[in-house]
Order: sequence, then structure tokens, then C-alpha cells
Amino acid sequence: MKTDPESFILANTSLMAPPHVPEIRLHLASEAHELWLKTEEELEDIGLPPPFWAFAWAGGQGLARYILDHPAIVAGRTVLDFASGSGLVAIAAGLAGASHVLAVDIDPWAATAIRLNGVENGVALDFSGEDIIGRAVNAEVILAGDVFYDRDFAAGLVPWLHQLAGEGRTVLVGDPGRAYLPKDSLEAQATYQVPVTRALEDSEVKKTTVWRFLAG
Repeated sequence: MKTDPESFILANTSLMAPPHVPEIRLHLASEAHELWLKTEEELEDIGLPPPFWAFAWAGGQGLARYILDHPAIVAGRTVLDFASGSGLVAIAAGLAGASHVLAVDIDPWAATAIRLNGVENGVALDFSGEDIIGRAVNAEVILAGDVFYDRDFAAGLVPWLHQLAGEGRTVLVGDPGRAYLPKDSLEAQATYQVPVTRALEDSEVKKTTVWRFLAG
């Protein structure tokens, strides 16, 4: 990497509580940080992929809220948080009593963000940067926030999550109405009005639903 991730994250974010999950503090970027304003070209110059880990997305906030409010879903169980980003949902699972939490994200910068955020919240998290779509997993619970924003990505993800649900695993996703959400494969569990930043979304509040995948 051209830039040291930890130094960059600490210099370009602040510890903030996502509005829908005030129990958790994350290293996040706001309009007050230069990171918010950097163009794709500027990010590329410093070797930084799009910093999805620097924001608390609506789907992740809704899913984290649901886990914290219903800890029995993860308590004493092994959890995999897919496309973990900031680690928000993984941290919520840890706080809710999961026996082991694996955060997975192919962005190498997410590894540092998740480590810093886990330490800040007193939660032990393991991390994997591998592309695990289609692979067997050991976790009893699979969580994923805001993952249905891209058609090709969703096309590979949906059958895999179906398969995991069919193996008897609990598969929960948080989604604020992204274009490629497979609603016919899901059962709604809870709905929230999640405050978000208008610069990231098309409104200041996003209706966000937590869904459970049905067996495929």
C-alpha cells in the first residue's frame, strides 16, 4: 500500500456513534473530513479503494440494531459478517454474545478499520479478506448489510445465501431498498427508519428492513 492504513484512518476519521446504533462507536468520515471530499482519482493516488468502511450505511445500521435488540439470534453462536465494511454488524454480534465473529471483506483497508473499531468497542473479531462467495462456511449465522446494490454482485451472492439458508444456517440481511434485493426469497423480520447522510443517499432517512433468507 502507498499509505499506511492505520495512520490514514486515524487522521481522516473521528470516533462517532451511528445514529441508529448509539451503543457503538466507529472511526467514520463526515463532511468535516478531507476523506469525504476526495475524488476517485485522489483516492487512487494514495492507493485507497472506495472507502465504504468509513460510513455507517443504512442496511448495516438496521441489521446491527436488530441484532442488539434480539441477542438470542447470535448469543453463543458462531457468526460471519459478510462485506463487513466498518465492522458495525460484526461488532453488534459480538456485543450480543456471539461465541465467535468473523468479519469478511475483500477491501484490505477494511481489515484495519475493523480492527480499530473492534478494539474501540471491546469486541474481539477475526478478519478474512478472501472472496468467499460460493464457498462452504462454518458459521451458524450469516449477516450482511447493504449488499444488493450491484446486479452482477447480487447475481452471485443470492444463490450462495440461499444455499447457506438451506443448510439450516440463519441468514439475515439489512437493506434500505437497493435495486437488486431478491424480495421473493426473503421474509421480513423488522423495519426501521434509519437516519443517513443525504450526501450518501437520496434522503435523510431510509426505510430499512431486516430480512431472513429462505432456504433455496
